[in-house]
Amino acid sequence: MTMIPAPLRRALVELAAVVLPAIAVLLGVPPFEWSVVAALVACVLLPLRHLWPPLGLLGSFWALAGGLGWPPAIVALYTLGRRCRRVVTLVPWLVATVAVSITPVLLTQDLPVGRIVLTVAFVALYAGAPAALGLLVSTRARLTESLRQLERAREEALAASRDAARAQERARIGREIHDAVGHHATLIAVGAAAIAASTTEEETRRGAEQLRVLAKRALAEMRAALGLLDGSEHVAGLTEVTALVAGSRAAGVAVEFEECGDPVEVAPGTGRAVYRVVQESLTNAARHAAGAPVSVHLQWRPGELVVEVRNGPAPAALRRSDAGGGAGLTGLTERVTAAGGCLTALPRPDGGFAVRATFPLEPAPPAPLTQAPDQEPALP
Repeated sequence: MTMIPAPLRRALVELAAVVLPAIAVLLGVPPFEWSVVAALVACVLLPLRHLWPPLGLLGSFWALAGGLGWPPAIVALYTLGRRCRRVVTLVPWLVATVAVSITPVLLTQDLPVGRIVLTVAFVALYAGAPAALGLLVSTRARLTESLRQLERAREEALAASRDAARAQERARIGREIHDAVGHHATLIAVGAAAIAASTTEEETRRGAEQLRVLAKRALAEMRAALGLLDGSEHVAGLTEVTALVAGSRAAGVAVEFEECGDPVEVAPGTGRAVYRVVQESLTNAARHAAGAPVSVHLQWRPGELVVEVRNGPAPAALRRSDAGGGAGLTGLTERVTAAGGCLTALPRPDGGFAVRATFPLEPAPPAPLTQAPDQEPALP
């Protein structure tokens, strides 16, 4: 079904509002010679009610005095009722309409008091009905809009309540994770420190010290992720990538590290994201491609930092058949995106895997102009 365009629909409605009252006027019996002309002029003036609602009614007063003005007056009174928000502003126009309609009758006819009362009552009802209908339609439209607003407000309140409940639940879970995991990580760090202090074997001492450092770092990163960092812990960032690669080498992973370009200072969030890309990539390589060589490349370009971690295919003897996962890369993508970067993780043609992340870098501020202490300032 073809919908009629809104401008055309409004034009058709306005045409009907003018033509139908004009037809009713032509079918009526004119009390005076000028009644038909006055009523047709009132019909032609009906579009003026859109400029100011009383204009359509004022244009029909002459026709009401002539006895044929009720068709255009009904349209004007309905519009007046639609536009008026209070009955008080509508009553004076109803009184004026009744007065204009009854005055010629009282001047040309000798009616008893009872007939006059009935005539006034009939004319008042005749004038009040379209105005009351327009007022009711307008009130209904306003009530409908109010109900829509209340419904939207209720939905927004429910959404805010759900968000608040989810935030409280996340905070509760975060506190539980911090209390439980933090307690065990602290015990691991304390135990590793005790082993490092009590052992006489250098290799055991180094392993215990490395375990202690990893436990403290895990605890600091967990607190930072949960928003519990108090400033005393150090969270790994871009400067710790070299130590991360060295730790992987100490664990037996063949890692090649290369950094090219001119390093610049980056935002803390970007540094943490770079560290996470390298950390997650090295973890996945050790888990799913044990024994395969891994290369880590940091390339500083004008306006961006590119981090790429590649690993070759795992040896057949060490290849795992249950290489599942994928959640780590999903979280890594969210972290890189939050830092304003872009992450791609795709298999390589040789059977290996490559993770590439690109981070935008803000341009360095211009160096301030310095002046020698013994140099006089230049005069303008």
